[in-house]
Formats: sequence, structure tokens, C-alpha cells
Amino acid sequence: MSTFSGLNTATTALWAQQRGLDVTGQNIANVNTEGYSRQRAELQSVGGTSVAAIWSVSKDVVGGVDADTVIRIRDAFLEARAQAESGKTAAMTVHDTTLAQIEQAFREPGDTGIQAKLTDVFKAWGDVANNPTEDGARTAVLQKTATLVAEFHTTDAALDKAWSQTRDALGVLAEGVNTTIGQVAELNTAIKKATQSGQPSNELADKRDALVLELSQSIGATSTAGDFGVVDVSVGGAALVSGGSALRLTVQETSGVPGTNPTDQRLVTDPGGTAVNVGGTAGGQLTALRDTMPGYRDKLDGAAQALATEFNTAHAGGVDKDGNPGVALFDDGAGNPTGITAKTLALAIGDIALLAAADAGTEGTQTTDNRNALAIAKLQSAANGTAVAYRQLIVKLGVEASVATGNLQTQTVVASQVDASRESVSGVNLDEEMTNMLRFQHAYSAAARMITAIDETLDVLINRTGRVGL
Repeated sequence: MSTFSGLNTATTALWAQQRGLDVTGQNIANVNTEGYSRQRAELQSVGGTSVAAIWSVSKDVVGGVDADTVIRIRDAFLEARAQAESGKTAAMTVHDTTLAQIEQAFREPGDTGIQAKLTDVFKAWGDVANNPTEDGARTAVLQKTATLVAEFHTTDAALDKAWSQTRDALGVLAEGVNTTIGQVAELNTAIKKATQSGQPSNELADKRDALVLELSQSIGATSTAGDFGVVDVSVGGAALVSGGSALRLTVQETSGVPGTNPTDQRLVTDPGGTAVNVGGTAGGQLTALRDTMPGYRDKLDGAAQALATEFNTAHAGGVDKDGNPGVALFDDGAGNPTGITAKTLALAIGDIALLAAADAGTEGTQTTDNRNALAIAKLQSAANGTAVAYRQLIVKLGVEASVATGNLQTQTVVASQVDASRESVSGVNLDEEMTNMLRFQHAYSAAARMITAIDETLDVLINRTGRVGL
């Protein structure tokens, strides 16, 4: 090794250690930056030329050190796990929230829900059975029944409102996703250009990967690494981002008429109109819109229909105060006692004299008989009655909500463990960075001392050789 080549070796050492200190400083500066991945300067030794010059007889293998490459420390497996778990957690969060909204709509158990109002109706019929000719007891039946009908309407309206809010939230989410998708495509383009020109792109990649993680939470997206640092983003097998190009997502009803069918909501690509099987928050919202909320609304409609059928049948089995056969107690508001839903349930009787409290055997005469009123009051405990069926519905809702909450808690722990593992790899450790800083500092001092030694050697060779005795 010539003396002057030693200067080059020492110079590359100075630059490499300075590069390492710069990267360490960047890590320390971004210790609290969300989405930042710690970086590391890759030091590689530089040897001599692999093919010597024609007349060269040198066997030098010393060329110093190269520190041009700065990499991000990330684990691809943990990143993929984080995307999958974050999407799953988001979907389960929406499911838990949806069931909580349904519980709020039913307001059970409590004094304001359908169960309490239905109990009041049965008690009112019991009072009529005790005093079949008393107008006050009969008036109470109509009032309590009207209150029960209003409670069905209130619960149905609350479910409708929750559905509409979820539908609006899905539309807002889709717009946010489209913005994020566009940003990922733009960053892909910038990263590719920077990589091809040899410019640093680590910070751009961090920002891009943070946006991809947002897409994982929003729609269950996953990413695949491509050439020149770009990533392709796909959802349910559909590629939303490919290099610098991107597709949009829009909410669509299969019927083409918004709101006509609560179960036909879906997300499709724009352009193309291809249905996308999304996950994450959007997947949870679609499940709520198409299955969970319509399912419980159907159960509420079934309860309203069962209530009307049970009471109309029982009421028709007796006679009113004037001895006439009992008429329908409930209808759909238009005089039709069939096809009733929670929204259309209506009290068909407005006159207390029409309440059929007496047994059918007393038809044709004014009577004080109470047997039919007593039979209606006993429907509260009927094994296949509306009251029992409604209680079973509420119990099922409570169990489902409890299970959803428990599953979400478990999933949150799993996701937290994955995030902790990912952070242990890509996060900044201040103790480690302090160690690296001291290591690079000492190496820099050693390289500087090497230059000083070479300088002194050259000074002797140039200024003192041949001057012995002068």
C-alpha cells in the first residue's frame, strides 16, 4: 500500500463514520415520529481492482470503506402480520359497535323498552279481568297498548337511524380510502424515481407504508413489494394500486336505487364496477348493513307480527261489552291485520266498548264475564307466546354482544403483541443509538488519527529524507 492510498483509505473511513453519525442522529431525531423506521448505514469494505492494469504488478487489496447505502430496518413478515391483524381488529370493532347500537335501540332491560310496555299491557288486561265492566280498566288497556305500539315504532326508527348512519359512514370512508390510494400511488412514483436516480427514499417509503397500514385498517388491504421500492396494494384479490396507477372505490346498491334494499350494499371499483370483497372497517360496516342490522330489524318485524297475530286471535275468541264478537286489536294502519311490521303496527280499536273481555259463549248479550280478558292476560307466560319469544330475542342479542366484546378484547391483545414485535424491530431504541453514536465517534477519531500519522510520515519523507547531517 502506498502512502497516498492510505490517505484515501482514511478519508473513506472518515466519510463512512460521519455517515453513520448522521444516520444515528436522524434516528434519534425521529424517535417519537409515528411510522418512522430506524435506518442503518451499510458499511462495506472496498477492495482493490479485480482486474489489474496491463503493466501493474501491485497486489493492493485495500480501498477503504463504502457507506453509500442506508437501509430501513423492517421485518416483512411482521409488516404483513400487522396489516392482517389491524384489518381484523377494525372489522371486529365495527361489529362490536353495531351490536351496541342495536342494544341501545332496544333499550333492554329497562323501563322504557318493549318488554316493559308489553308487561304493562298484560297487567292492564289482568285489571280488566278483575273489573270487566269498569271503564277505567278498559281505558288503561287502550293506553298501554298504544304506548306499546309507539315503542315498536321508536325501536324501528332507532334501527333505521343506526343503519343510515352506518351507510353514511361507509360513504365517507370510501372517499377517504380513495384519497389514501391516490397518495400511495404518488409516493410509489416518487420512490421509484428516487431509487433509479440513486437518491434517498427511506422517508418517502415510511410515509407510504403508514398509508398502506391505514388502508389495511380501512378496507383490509395487503401490500406486495415490487421493483425499485414500489409496493402493489390489493384487497380481496383486486389490485387497487399497481406502481403509480390506482383505482377508486365507490359504494353501490345492486338495485340501483339507494335505500330500497338495505342488504344490497357493496363496494365496487371505479372504473370497472367490479365488486370488491373488502375487510377492515369497511368490511365490518358492510356486514352491519347487509346482515346484522337487517337481521335484527327482521326479528323486530317478526315480533310485531307475532304480537298482532296472538292478540288478534285471542281477542276474536271473545265478545265485547255489547255482546258482539271481538274484532282485530292490531292492523297495519290501513285496516289489514296481516303483513304487519314494526313500522306499520297500529292499534285498530279506539272505543273501550269494543274490547272483548267476555267469553264467546256470552255472545249476543251484555255481560260481565271476564274469561277472555283473563285468557289474554295469561298469554304473558305462554310457552310459545310473544312475551317469551321477545325475551329470548333480547337474551340472544345480549349474548351475541357479549361474545363480540370478548372476541374484540382478545383480538386487541393479539394486535398489540404484533405491533410490539414490529416496533421492536423497526422502532428506534435510544440505548442502541447511543451505543452506535459512541462507536462511530471513536472510529472517526481513529481515522483522523490515521490521517495525522500518514501526514507526519509524508512530512518526514518529503522534507527530511536526504538531509542527514544538514
